[in-house]
Formats: sequence, C-alpha cells, structure tokens
Amino acid sequence: MPERVIIIGSGPAGWTAAIYAARAALEPLVFEGALTEENRLAGTLPLGQLALTTEVENYPGFPAGDVGTYFDNAMAGSMDDSTRKYLAGSTKEGITGPTLMELMRQQAINFGTRVMTQDIVEVDFDGHPFELTASDGETYEALAVIVATGARANYMGLPSEEKYKNLGVSACAICDGALPRFRNKPLVVVGGGDSAVEEADYLSKFAETVYMVHRRDELRASKIMAARAMDNPKIEILWNRVLEEVLGNESDGVTGVRLKSTTGEADLEVEATGLFLAIGHTPNTAFLAGKLEMNEKKYIRWTTPGRTHTSVEGVFAAGDVSDDYYRQAVTAAGTGCMAALDAERWLAAKGL
Repeated sequence: MPERVIIIGSGPAGWTAAIYAARAALEPLVFEGALTEENRLAGTLPLGQLALTTEVENYPGFPAGDVGTYFDNAMAGSMDDSTRKYLAGSTKEGITGPTLMELMRQQAINFGTRVMTQDIVEVDFDGHPFELTASDGETYEALAVIVATGARANYMGLPSEEKYKNLGVSACAICDGALPRFRNKPLVVVGGGDSAVEEADYLSKFAETVYMVHRRDELRASKIMAARAMDNPKIEILWNRVLEEVLGNESDGVTGVRLKSTTGEADLEVEATGLFLAIGHTPNTAFLAGKLEMNEKKYIRWTTPGRTHTSVEGVFAAGDVSDDYYRQAVTAAGTGCMAALDAERWLAAKGL
C-alpha cells in the first residue's frame, strides 16, 4: 500500500509540511536524514541548517525571554534529560535554532507524523505511485512527494581547507565554536552576509579576536547585522581580501590563514586556530539526478507561479531547496505549508 504523502527533509519546510499534512489526515511519512559522519561533515544532519545556528531573533512568536520552562513542558518524555536541559537552557535571549527545530519536530509527531531517520538516495518519478529508495536499501511508494531537503553550507574547495577540516576548519560556529581549541584564541570568518556576521558574533563570545574576511569594501549583510559586526569590539573586518591558503601542521591543526588582496596589495598572513566558512549554500538536490527541472544553480524550479508544483505532477518542493533568494526559516515554513496544501488538493482532485 503506497504512502499518501512522503516528505523528504526535516528543516522548517519539512516539519511545517508534515504538520499540515498530518492535520489533513494524510498520515505523512518524513525522511529526516541519516545520522552519519558523512552528513555531519556535509552539514546535512536531521533538523536542517537552522539546527546549526544560534539565537533566532526573527522567527515570529518567539521574542527574547527564557523559553526553558515552555520547552521542557512541550518536549516532556520525548528525549533524554541531558539533551532537553541543554536545549532548554542554551539561551535566555529567545529561541535557539536547535530548540525551535526540536519543537517543530515534536509538533509534527503530536499530529501523527511518522519519522524515518534515513536519507532518500534515489527516486523514480517515471511511474505512479512514485518509488523512493532509502539509504538502508528499503524502497517506498508514495502517491505524492514533498521535497524539502534544503541547502548546505559551501566551502572554498582549497586543498589546505580540506586537509584541516575538523582540525580547525568548520562551516558551523554553533557546532564547533565552543570547543577548547577555539577559546580565547584568534579566529577567522570568511564571508560578508548575514550568516557571516552571525557566525562572527557568536564566535566573539569565545574567541580572543574574530577576523571577518570580505572580498569587497562593504558588507552584503543587512544594515542591522552589519552594524552589529562593526560595533562588536572583538570583531575586526579585513576588507578586500580573499582566502588563499589555510596554514597549519599535523600536531596543531590550523595555525593561521594566508589572505590575498583584491586591490593589489601584498598577501597578509593572520594567526588563528580556527577558520569558519560562511559563503553561501548549495541545494541538496544531487539525489534527484535530473528527475526534476532545476534552475542554473540546481535549485528546484516551481513550474506554476505562486504554487509549489514541480515539473513532475504530484511532486512538490518547499523551503531552501527551491529558494535561492530569500532562504529564511519563516519563508521555508511558509512554503512547507503551501506544499502540504498543494499536495492535499492534488490528491483530492485525483481521487487518491
């Protein structure tokens, strides 16, 4: 018996789609991703990119304040005490990304969503029901599919960067920034957008100094975020510079970076024990292997304006996997709702 709706992905889009689909009695099955070292290194573990960030100040309904008591009640019995206490007590400034994602997941489960901690590694959209193959080798059939696999952080692709991954090179400050090797030491963040400022601001809580490296003479970040970087006494912005090489050795890992000038000045070497990349994202669409129409950046294309329909009837896309412009948690959640409603109406129209 095929599933009525399978949702691939577990970020804000995936869980919102699951909440709406479950409330519509579609009994959704969510593939949230596998807990593997490969996914950890790629930044594609369950709960999406929001689980890799710090305080979430701009998600409606969560103003600054201590959410610990509410979180403890909402998640009672759903996870071990140490995890719950860590997430609930991780901030008093508002909601954190990991906390918000755990709450979304629990809300979907409360309405009857079933969850598989596996990746979908192959799809067959040529026939109907659709056939999906999971990372454990099992196959599943679905009458409708919602793809909400998001997008992952980019790396520069330098050999020296690859050499020192997990030895001081990271794309996730919240994952690694509090490690002993980074405390009270100089750190480097590459990038000039909101994500880069957020990474630098978070790291400044632990680091001696945070150097932001940006290829231009003005940040791409929003004005409020740019001001936050400029006003932070522990953040120093290195303008008109690009990363040329990560410096280090086998015993110490990262010891610094070499920066090339974009304006013809001499190279600059900066001592640092950590390098954090914040230079954009790549959509997680490789597993689709050309099964859906995509744009030039490999994001899934919506084929109907204002709808989440894809190039395959009965397959819908939501969140950052189909959004190369906004890439916000609230817009991802909104399109997750849209995808669930689109799937529900499509199934009803087909009598499925």
